[in-house]
Amino acid sequence: MSSPRTGLRTAGVALRAMLVLTVVLGIIYPLAITGIGQLALPWQANGSPVKVGDKTVGSALIGQSFADADGNPLPEWFQPRPSAAGDGYDAGASSGSNWGPENPDLIAAIKERKAQIAEFNGVDPEDIPADALTASSSGLDPHISPAYALLQVARVAAERHLAAEDVRALVEANIQVRDLGYLGEPTVNVLRLNIAVDELKG
Repeated sequence: MSSPRTGLRTAGVALRAMLVLTVVLGIIYPLAITGIGQLALPWQANGSPVKVGDKTVGSALIGQSFADADGNPLPEWFQPRPSAAGDGYDAGASSGSNWGPENPDLIAAIKERKAQIAEFNGVDPEDIPADALTASSSGLDPHISPAYALLQVARVAAERHLAAEDVRALVEANIQVRDLGYLGEPTVNVLRLNIAVDELKG
């Protein structure tokens, strides 16, 4: 059986270790990493904000809706893929639906989205790419495929009274190639594309 003195010594060692680790890991380490981030990669460390003039309009890493107050997509903007995060693109509720490919709710949702997108864009339902119909695993993906962006060109051009070939050229100029030339797929950042379209308007 250990003596009271041994027990107090052990408690003292544990208390000192807790205080030291709290200071080192809870204060010094976070401050050091924050400082390194602000010095080396300030844009990334601050959430990769996208600005128009002096106004921050979003993040290059988190998607957002381009819809009215009732959730209806606005035809003058390129639309993102569906989101299962909260009420849509809620960064505080990042998640996918976790529905498997044979889930009847997912199948019904895809059919409904396909019909809506086809009508909204005036295209054949069979021409709609998969990313337009399914949410990403995070629900926050800011990118769409070039195919989905190009599918929306005619609608956006018509709504903004722009030449379709100018809008198409803008989409093609905003295609991001595969990382390192082989990782992932080509993508288009919806927010950056919409900013470019708005600037094209004049």
